[in-house]
Amino acid sequence: MAAAPEPGRPHPLGATPGPGGVNFSVWSRHASRVELVLFDRAGGRPSRVLPLDPARHRTYHYWHAFVPGLAPGQLYGWRAHGPFDPARGHRFDGEKLLLDPYGRAVAVPPGYDRAAAGRPGDDAATAMKSVVADLSRYDWEGDAPLRRPFSRTVIYELHVRGFTRHPSSGVAEARRGTYAGLVERIPHLLDLGVTAVELLPVFAFDPQDAPAGRTNYWGYAPVSFFAPHPGYAAAPGPLGALDEFRDMVKALHRAGIEVILDVVYNHTAEGNEEGPTFSFRGLDNFAYYLLDQDWSRYANYSGCGNTLKAQHPTTRRLILDSLRYWVAEMHVDGFRFDLASVLSRDEAGQPQGNPPIVWEIESDPLLAGTKLIAEAWDAAGLYQVGRWVGDAWREWNGRFRDDVRSFLKGDPGTVGRFASRLFASPDIYLADAREPDQAVNFVTCHDGFTLNDLVSYQRKHNEANGQGNRDGGDDDRAWNCGVEGPSDDPAVEALRARQVRNFLAVTLLSTGVPMIAMGDEARRTQGGNNNAYCQDGELSWLDWRLVERHAGLRRFVRTLVGLRHAFDPTAEEDEVSLSEFLERSHVQWHGVRLGAPDWGPESRSLAVGFQALDGSVRIHCLFNAFWEALPFELPPAESGWRLLVDTGVPAPGDASDWDAAPTVEGRSYLAQARSVVVLGASS
Repeated sequence: MAAAPEPGRPHPLGATPGPGGVNFSVWSRHASRVELVLFDRAGGRPSRVLPLDPARHRTYHYWHAFVPGLAPGQLYGWRAHGPFDPARGHRFDGEKLLLDPYGRAVAVPPGYDRAAAGRPGDDAATAMKSVVADLSRYDWEGDAPLRRPFSRTVIYELHVRGFTRHPSSGVAEARRGTYAGLVERIPHLLDLGVTAVELLPVFAFDPQDAPAGRTNYWGYAPVSFFAPHPGYAAAPGPLGALDEFRDMVKALHRAGIEVILDVVYNHTAEGNEEGPTFSFRGLDNFAYYLLDQDWSRYANYSGCGNTLKAQHPTTRRLILDSLRYWVAEMHVDGFRFDLASVLSRDEAGQPQGNPPIVWEIESDPLLAGTKLIAEAWDAAGLYQVGRWVGDAWREWNGRFRDDVRSFLKGDPGTVGRFASRLFASPDIYLADAREPDQAVNFVTCHDGFTLNDLVSYQRKHNEANGQGNRDGGDDDRAWNCGVEGPSDDPAVEALRARQVRNFLAVTLLSTGVPMIAMGDEARRTQGGNNNAYCQDGELSWLDWRLVERHAGLRRFVRTLVGLRHAFDPTAEEDEVSLSEFLERSHVQWHGVRLGAPDWGPESRSLAVGFQALDGSVRIHCLFNAFWEALPFELPPAESGWRLLVDTGVPAPGDASDWDAAPTVEGRSYLAQARSVVVLGASS
C-alpha cells in the first residue's frame, strides 16, 4: 500500500525531489480544499488522488505535502476546490486538473484537448500534466552565460521550430524543428556573424490556442513560465525537453552565441472568461489576473483575452522566480519582454510611473548582467518607447522600424526622423542618461512582413488565417516596387534586391543594437501574410534552398556585420552615455553638397560624415531614396576613401571588407537611385 503524504513544507514552490520522495507546494489563498493528483502516464486516469488536510498540509496560503516513494519523472497535477463566483473574481472548478505554476516540465497526452478544459466535467485524461524534475542531474561542463556587452551585440530573431522544420534544412527528420535541430545549424549563425539569438517563446504553450483547424505557431500562449516547450524536443520522455534545451544553450555558448528568450509575462493561454482552465484561473483567479470593473470579465491589455496582474505580490514573485530560474538553471543570457508595458499597469490597470516589478527585475542580484529588452507598448495603446524606466533595460525601437521604412521607400517629410534613427534616436532617448545602445534597431521581426515581403507587397494577404484578412496590422509602410507579389520583371527584381540591401545596411550600421529576423538574409517570404502566428507550415518555415539561392545576400550581411565590429564607435567604451557619444563623435550632416543638408519635406537624400571616438576611422555615408541617381560631393580624405558598401552595385561589389575595399577617385560619388553608400578612411 502506498505511503500516505507527510506534511511537507511550503518552500520551495513546485515539486522538489529529495531523499525518499518529493515535496510539493502550491499557492492558493481562496481554495477551500486542494488535491494532489498523480499519474502513471500522460494520457491515463489518475493513479492516486491525495486530498490535503488543511490542518496538516496548509501553511498560510501554501498547500504542501511530502510524498514518499516518488522520483523524478513522476507526472502530477492539482485540483483546487472553492467558490465559483465570477462576480467576486473566483472561478474554482474542482473537476479540472491544474498544471503546477512552478512545474519544471510539462507532459502533453496523445489526446490533449483544449476544449475539454473549457467544458464542464473531469478533464484529467486529456489535460497536460506537470512533471517532477531533478535539475541537479545535468552536467553543464563549466558553461555560464556569456555576458557580452550590448555594444558588441548583433541579434538574430528566430523561431526554434521554423528554423529547421523545412525538409531542405538538412537536419534528420526526427530532429527537424527542435532544439537539437537548431544546434545542427549553428554554423549558419556563425557564418552570418551574429552574436545572439532571440528565440520566439519557448515556455510551454498551448498549440491549440488558435482559430479552428490552425495551430498557435508563434507560441505567445504560455501555460507554464518554467517548463521548456515539449513540442520542440526530439528527445523522448516527459523530461526530454529539459536536457535538450540545455544542450542547445551549451552548444550556442560554445560557439560564442548568446541566448535571449522572448518571454510572455503579460497573459496566459487561459483566454477570456469563456476560455479553458489550465492552471492560474483554477488556483486563484483573483490573484493572477487583472479583472474588469465588474470582476466577472477579464481586462484585456494584451489583446489575447486576459492580462496577468503583474503587481500582485504572488504574481510578481512568480515572474521574478521564473526569470531567476532561466538564468541560474537554464543559463540563458537575456530576455525580451513581450508587451512589456503590461508590467507597468497597477492592479486597476492604470500605468504606473515606477512599477515595482520592473525595478525588482532590474535590481535583482541574480539577474545582474542579464540582458533585459522591453517591447515598450501593449495592445491597449500604452506606448512607452523612450520612457521605459530603469537603467539596465534596452527597448525595441518601433520608431526605427517605421521611420527607416518610410524614408527608404521615398515618403516625403521623413529625412529628419531618419537622421535621428541613424544615431541612436536622440530625439527619443537623450532626455535621460541613456547609452548609445539603448535602442534595439530592427526593420522586420516575426510580427509583420518579412523583409522580402516588405518590398514585394503593398498590402497584407492574410486569407490563410481564416479571419477574412481582418487580422494583422494595416500600417506596414510597405512598397511592392511596382508589382504586387512575385515578379519575373528583371527591373522589379533588381529594385527589390537593392531595397532589401538598403534596409539591412541601415539596420546593421546604425548606432544601437541591430536585430535581423530569421530568413531575411535569404529573402524568406510568407506570401504577403503579415500575421503568420497560426501558420505552422512552409509558409512560416525557413526554406534553406533560399539560403543557397541568395548566397550573395548572405555574404552581404556577413560583410556588414564584420564592418560594424571593425568601426564600432563604442566597442572599447561600454559606459559611454548617449549624450557623451554624440558630443564626441564629430557628426557632420551633408546633402548632395557638402555642409548643405536638405531637411525639407521633399528631401529624399542625406549624407553624413562620422569619426570614431578614438579618431582612427572616418565614415562617410550617402543615402539616396530618390528615384534617380544623384552625385554627392565628398570631403577630402588624406588617405583616400574606400568603397565599403554600395547597394547600387551588383554583388559582390555591393560590400567589401576594409582591406579589400576599392579606392574611390574624384571629389564626388554617384549614388544610384534608391541606394546606400558607405565610404571609409583610416588615419
